[in-house]
Amino acid sequence: MALPQEDPSLERHFKGHRDAVTCVDFSLNKKQLASGSMDSCLMVWHMKPQSRAYRFTGHKDAVTCVNFSPSGHLLASGSRDKTVRIWVPNVKGESTVFRAHTATVRSVHFCSDGQSLVTASDDKTIKVWSTHRQKFLFSLSQHINWVRCAKFSPDGRLIVSASDDKTVKLWDKNSRECIYSYCEHGGFVTYVDFHPSGTCIAAAGMDNTVKVWDVRTHRLLQHYQLHSAAVNALSFHPSGNYLITASSDSTLKILDLMEGRLLYTLHGHQGPATTVAFSRTGEYFASGGSDEQVMVWKSNFDIDYGEVLKVQRPPATLASSAGNLPAVDFPISPGRGKSLESMQSQPQEPISMPQTLTSTLEHIVGQLDVLTQVQLTLSGNTGLTYSVPSPEKDSFQTSAEPIEVSHASASHQWWTQCRSPASPLWPLAVPQVPESTLQRRQSLSWSSG
Repeated sequence: MALPQEDPSLERHFKGHRDAVTCVDFSLNKKQLASGSMDSCLMVWHMKPQSRAYRFTGHKDAVTCVNFSPSGHLLASGSRDKTVRIWVPNVKGESTVFRAHTATVRSVHFCSDGQSLVTASDDKTIKVWSTHRQKFLFSLSQHINWVRCAKFSPDGRLIVSASDDKTVKLWDKNSRECIYSYCEHGGFVTYVDFHPSGTCIAAAGMDNTVKVWDVRTHRLLQHYQLHSAAVNALSFHPSGNYLITASSDSTLKILDLMEGRLLYTLHGHQGPATTVAFSRTGEYFASGGSDEQVMVWKSNFDIDYGEVLKVQRPPATLASSAGNLPAVDFPISPGRGKSLESMQSQPQEPISMPQTLTSTLEHIVGQLDVLTQVQLTLSGNTGLTYSVPSPEKDSFQTSAEPIEVSHASASHQWWTQCRSPASPLWPLAVPQVPESTLQRRQSLSWSSG
């Protein structure tokens, strides 16, 4: 497989948080980037140069997680104050408050249709909500310790969760039953997410490892032990070919999943790198750290980003109905099929949805979000609250405070490119070659522009 055409480069450097950054997420159109922090604030950064950012205040304790709705019209956040908020990301800063968790909310994630939201908490539960009806639906509660992360599958039928009980659990949303528990991690599991195809999941842990499983056969496909400290977050590139990780060893690492090897080690944050996320097209990725900084990087991968979102990938299939499906079927990006023929006996062709159907679905989701925005606006700046067992008004004022964006210089950062030999068999653990024999370092200097 060909390497990216150019090395990843640091594009933007945002400063505005007053404590460690805990989470980042891009909107669909890449015009906005949201970040949460231990300073109890939610920041919405505008990607246009010299634009002003918005600081949203409303949470009474650290903001632990953020996620834009699929259309980008809504923004969800979770906090150590035990609440979930749904924001309209504009200058007015209206928000709806959901109350049901009894401890810190660690994770929020919208379903791909924008209609549902899944949350995870230190109260050991996962909760599913109706976004537009602003209603709590049900809980999933088989974990026996804090739940750090929960995500919907791309088709919305499955939920995956990661916990301090050292397990990753796969759930059926409709039956509300646990399908399978993955117990290979040797420590707390900090983060988990679905591969864009829906057929695999990747999880990060306090044991410094990243593991990839097939959700149909439940087989461990890949195991990476490349970081020297806990892995705090990970994100799949939308093409499905790459995975990026953020670690307490202060580095970000980009993995080539098709060849099972490390591509880059990125040194930018001073202290633990706490979060990382690709944009919806994969053209950019953002990272945050305990140094209070948000960094935006350009991927520079040899991929047609305009085609990434046009591909409708196959839904996940449970192991009981897997039949003769191949154990690994990461989608093949255009022009790269030949290099994968020896790895995949039955590669799947991308399935394209009719453009009219795609436009109609996007329009419907957008209209639902607009209705929710209208409802939030009518409720006033104090916001509506949803609690269990009954809703109540939130007396805490919300606001969005415009601030100037600081484009600090990011000189003397380091990147490391690793040209390690590809794993000879698929899928196997990445060969444990001493990193010192693989790396070459070059000092790069970025200006703030």
